[in-house]
Amino acid sequence: MAVDRNALRKWGKVRAFALGLPGATEEFPWGETVAKVNKKVFVFLGVDDGSYPLGVTVKLRDDTAHAHALASPGAEPAGYGLGKSGWVSVPLEREGAPAAELLCDWVEESYRTIAPKRLIAELDAR
Repeated sequence: MAVDRNALRKWGKVRAFALGLPGATEEFPWGETVAKVNKKVFVFLGVDDGSYPLGVTVKLRDDTAHAHALASPGAEPAGYGLGKSGWVSVPLEREGAPAAELLCDWVEESYRTIAPKRLIAELDAR
């Protein structure tokens, strides 16, 4: 399956943004890319090899952001029970998928729900 170039470009921007956050690291559990802070996942980035549709999964506690994310084409509460905790999976290849900038806002919100206060303070100081 070919990877949609526009979706791949968005995915790359979101990945770069996530890894640029204070203390962020990249790992590859379960064969997919994740960004972690303080050893905890704050964004699931899936795989970029075309074996699955591109998407991101973020934890959104803000009710408005959560509802907005779920209103994206094809978005749904994350599987494995994560959706109950505010995690939302957002596909990137669908018509009308969110822009990279909005996705980065959601990644930052997810980061802020997971990161320790000292790293959030470092981010705020930028």
